Amino acid sequence: MKLLLCGDVCPTALTDPDFAAGNVSALFSDVATLFAGNDVNMVNLECALTDKETPIKKIGPNLKASVGTAATLRALGVTHCGLSNNHSFDYGRAGVKDMLAALQKNGITYTGFGDNYADSRKNLVIERNGSRVTVIAVCEHEYTYAMEDAMGARPFDEFDTIEDIRAAKAQGGRVVVLYHGGKELCRYPSPRLVRVCRAMVRSGADVVLCQHSHCIGCYEKYAGSHILYGQGNFHFVGRGDDDCWHSGLSVRYDSATHGIEFIPHVMTERGIALATGQEKDRIMADFAARNRSLTDGTWLEGWRAFCEKMRPKYEKAVAEGGVGEDADSLAKHNHKFAHYLDCEAHTDVWRELYKTAHHTNEK
Repeated sequence: MKLLLCGDVCPTALTDPDFAAGNVSALFSDVATLFAGNDVNMVNLECALTDKETPIKKIGPNLKASVGTAATLRALGVTHCGLSNNHSFDYGRAGVKDMLAALQKNGITYTGFGDNYADSRKNLVIERNGSRVTVIAVCEHEYTYAMEDAMGARPFDEFDTIEDIRAAKAQGGRVVVLYHGGKELCRYPSPRLVRVCRAMVRSGADVVLCQHSHCIGCYEKYAGSHILYGQGNFHFVGRGDDDCWHSGLSVRYDSATHGIEFIPHVMTERGIALATGQEKDRIMADFAARNRSLTDGTWLEGWRAFCEKMRPKYEKAVAEGGVGEDADSLAKHNHKFAHYLDCEAHTDVWRELYKTAHHTNEK
């Protein structure tokens, strides 16, 4: 079975009119050629599709786009959408209702979302000509995630997700994990994320793709399986200022041969295009260098440097709360602080920046 697995898709103020109008050529140009001849074409839909004005309370942007986006994705050739991310529930139940209706109307199968935690854990099983691929899409705990009594995206759980992977592998075929997590704009994984992804491989995952970071990270082949720590954006034009925001990797995977291919693309003024020439060479050379860092251990230097860069933001989150604040300011601070504790990627940074005495005590 041949799969094309793409990263985050989110229409923006710049591109939503073209998504609503179905202007595939302007949005995707020659990238559209990647969608031909595959059994599965899958993207991560990083927003709600709705015209409702029902945003949930959260830190960070509430993302939505026209319901016409679903028809445009289908015209591109998208067959499946992952919804396990930190924006699928940004407009609450009303937004979800519109989004799921639009996907179903256009024949796009979705996974990674449910009426509650148990329902969200339903795997996507794809069978073609005797081949079987199970897709397990999970996200870190950054809003929108399902709970025992609340609908939402399928969250990663250090116990349940491992068991889900093991059970899926026991059913036969390949297992692909889409992990929506890792620190945004960081090209290197945290030590925890490396351990998580490798544990998923040991439990039966053949491919693990980390999304959400909005930048191309690094890749390793571990125990015979493929792990990509950061796929980058697929189509998220006109929002991020960081240079790494503007490129991404589409992933071709052949379940029969277990072969994988990374195809770089870049953002244009209105859409995306395949990377070519010197730009392609630069993207892939930088990618290869980061891949080598996973082998020689220097990726930790990159991770730690990123955390140090983020130190002022996290120190501010600690310092802003306390005695003397008015009730409203204190409530906002507590909300932000709780969010930083809830989300695994933020907690990874906390642990790097704030070492306990145990780390410096006599060894």
